[in-house]
Amino acid sequence: MANSASGDSVVDRVVRVIEAFPEGATSLQLSELADRSGLPLSSAHRLVRQLSEHGLLDLGAGGTVRLGLRLWELVNRNSPTLALRQAAMPFMEDIQQVLNQNVNLAVLDGWEALFVERLSRRGSVANRARIAGRMPVHISSAGLALMAHQSRELQVEYLEQFSDASGKVTAGVVRHLLAEAAQQGYAQLAGVVDPDTWGIAVPVINSKRRTVAALGVVVPLAEMRLQALVPALQTAARGIGRQLGD
Repeated sequence: MANSASGDSVVDRVVRVIEAFPEGATSLQLSELADRSGLPLSSAHRLVRQLSEHGLLDLGAGGTVRLGLRLWELVNRNSPTLALRQAAMPFMEDIQQVLNQNVNLAVLDGWEALFVERLSRRGSVANRARIAGRMPVHISSAGLALMAHQSRELQVEYLEQFSDASGKVTAGVVRHLLAEAAQQGYAQLAGVVDPDTWGIAVPVINSKRRTVAALGVVVPLAEMRLQALVPALQTAARGIGRQLGD
């Protein structure tokens, strides 16, 4: 049911308010929040006040708005990735102990890799992947590992709509990368996101032979040790898959 003159519902406006917080922002002024969500200031203020009563937002003095702890609690307590993260964490920690570099866990959401966990250490190479951050499939080794093990129909749909903002990558190039990743059992991208890094990822497959995640590492570009990295990742991915069951 529409609840405003513009035709959007209360749910639509709530989502717009929550999505208005940019990545890394812990707070916004109410006026900025209204502007970013495209809502009149009075409507934004009313929604923020109502959401703050439930702990989903926090409205402070001077019109400062923060995401509420209750929102964080609900998302983490009921997240569909909770079991995946719990199963993966011991294996990710083992990989990190050996490499002393970045270890990522991602799932496929639309045409993007959504990162649900990441482990890093002081001195690790740059890693653009962030928890709850996204990357297009074609610039992420995790994304390629995920898409390469989806159904043929989904891959065709993905390639038919594919476009690259830079104009440097074609659907044909991505098709080749996916075929290579499927054949090899892992995906790799060197110097794509950062010129000094190299990403390698393998699929995590559950007992029903469904690819549910990708386990990856980001290491220095000079550290070309596929013979050691890939078997370690594949062993860890199999362990995660066994823990997940169905």
